[in-house]
Parts: sequence; C-alpha cells; structure tokens
Amino acid sequence: MDYLGKNIPKLGFGLMRLPMLGENVDIEQTKAMVDHFLAAGFTYFDTAYGYLNGKSESAAKEALVARYPRERFQLATKLPAWAGPKTADEAKQMFYTSLERTGAGYFDFYLLHNCGDTRTDAFDRFGIWDFTLSLKEKGLIKHVGFSFHDKADVLDELLNKHPEMEFVQLQINYADWESDSVQSRKCLEIALKHNKPVIIMEPIKGGLLANPPKSVADVLNRANSSLSPAAWALYFAASQPNIITVLSGMSTLEQMQQNVKTMTSFRPLDKESLEAINKARTALNAIPSIPCTNCQYCVKGCPMSIPIPSIFSAMNTNLIYQNIENAKGSYRFATREGNLASTCISCGQCESVCPQHIQIIEHLQECAHLFEK
Repeated sequence: MDYLGKNIPKLGFGLMRLPMLGENVDIEQTKAMVDHFLAAGFTYFDTAYGYLNGKSESAAKEALVARYPRERFQLATKLPAWAGPKTADEAKQMFYTSLERTGAGYFDFYLLHNCGDTRTDAFDRFGIWDFTLSLKEKGLIKHVGFSFHDKADVLDELLNKHPEMEFVQLQINYADWESDSVQSRKCLEIALKHNKPVIIMEPIKGGLLANPPKSVADVLNRANSSLSPAAWALYFAASQPNIITVLSGMSTLEQMQQNVKTMTSFRPLDKESLEAINKARTALNAIPSIPCTNCQYCVKGCPMSIPIPSIFSAMNTNLIYQNIENAKGSYRFATREGNLASTCISCGQCESVCPQHIQIIEHLQECAHLFEK
C-alpha cells in the first residue's frame, strides 16, 4: 500500500534532546551524530520552534542544513500557537522565525504543535490551519499536519474538521498502548480510519523503556535476549501500519550508533514477538501505582484547578520506573500554571466523584512532599 512517507526510512532523528555543553548545544557532537545518521541511510530530522528555546532549530542549520545538499534529507518543525502569541501576526511569525533559524528554504513536514485539550483553540483563533495551507501553495511547506496529545475521540473530531491535514504525529509505545490517558492504540486506529499516515513520537517513552523494571525486562529477554529493551520498543513502534517514521530523541553519539544499528536490521515483529510485548505490558501494569484512569471527573469540580490526573501520572513514572528526574520533569510541566499539589484544600470534592475510589487527598500530599521539597 502506498502512502505519504512510505519510502522514508523508519528511524527519525528527534532534535529535542541534543547533547549540551552548559547552556549551549554541543555542535561538534551533533555534527557527528548527523553524519552517522545520514551515512547509514536515514533521512528524517524533527525539530520545533520551542525546542531548547530555539537552539534546536539553530543547531539544525549548523549541523545539517549548512553541511548537506537540501535534497539529501527531510526536515520537520512545528508551530506552537498556544505558547505565547497574543495576535495572529505573532503566531504566524513563528513560521518565518523557524525558516530563518534553520536556513532550510522550506520544510518537508510542518506541524501544528501539540494539538489537544485547550491548546487547539489558539490554532483556530489565529487562523493557523489556513495559514499553513497558504504556505504550502507558496512552496514553503511540502506537507502539513499536526502533533497531538489528547484522547482518541478528540483526534477523530479534529480530523473530521480538518481533512486537509496530510498526516498526524502521535505518542505510540507499548507502555501507553492501552493507557487511559495517552490511548496510543485508539489514536492510531483513528488515524488509520481517516487514512492519515503517522509519525511516531516517544517510542521509548522518554527513555523509560530503555531501562524498564526488571519484571518487564525479564519477559523480553526470555523472548529474545539478543534485543535490548530499547530495540524492543523501537521495533514495536516501527511495526505499526502506515508509519512515516519513528522519532528517537537521541542525546549522544553512542545512542545514535545503537539506534542506527538497531533500525538498520529492523524487521516487523512477528506474532510471537508481539505476544511477548503483551506479556511485558501485563508485567508493567502489575507494578503498584495510583490507579487513575484520567477520567477528569476530579478536575471539573476542583476549586483550586489542580491537574490531578497529570500529577498522578508523574508520580506513577517514579513508582513504576523509579525515575525521579523524569517524574519531576512531568510534574513541572503538569503544574506549569501554578496549580501545585500542595494547593489542595482537602475539600473532598474530588474523592466524592472518583470512580476508582482513590484516596486523592492523601496521594496529592505524597506528590507535594516528593516533588516540591
């Protein structure tokens, strides 16, 4: 079956977690990573207006665009209309800033960044959907789509409203495959229903699946000890249908070398391997955690507007993966508007509507102690 991106190699270089020297990108190491990536036959690079406060796009220019013929690679970037602009002109200027930073001349893939929840409103309010289509007509964009973080029914509604979008970028990994919050499988099924090819992000769940809990790693090792946990995660993502590419946010040359080696020999997982993934997911789900299903009932009536499910998701990252730094990062993002777990006034409204009968107040106190001390 032919589809947009069918012939693009299935490993993409995500430029969100580049190697750093203090506050600046380690350009020499980044160049070495770009060289190794291209030499192995991979071609897709992904950045965004806001990655590393703009330094990612500038690094793309220095390490990639200025050193290789433009036709040698695909470059994608993204516009976050919800992140600061007060007017349509300010939002649209983000595109031209990205074009200047990268020096790319045009973008092969251009995305409305992080649609979902209330963030989509900014793209509607500023007319960004039509704006990107006009840029495509001018030859400044080859293909236009959007990245997405929300429920599958919201994705369905968005694609019904904007059938002109050519592709979607989704968070897909085996840990989130049946997740109530991420809904990897359901979102992929919606994209397939609308005949939209998919770029996969977070196939290793921010690196967490490269070092999964022992019970999970044991399941995978018994099935095939020659594959690393990271390889299992990448192979699962790349085995899905209608995939343009699978992004990996690599931070070192060693990570690049490992992933290139893994994906150079990629073959879609067979039935037995997929069953091993299912068993690994079962082992993952068996690890004690806060049983939040992200129904949002607790949020709707919270007088302090605390993002309870997102806070519990951050706590579960620590409980399941024992990764406190990743968990703290998730907590900071969840509470970026100031609604900390410690602002809970113990009114009990949340607990009165929780279908899972979670002791929310107690867990929020635990989260405040862990993340705010």
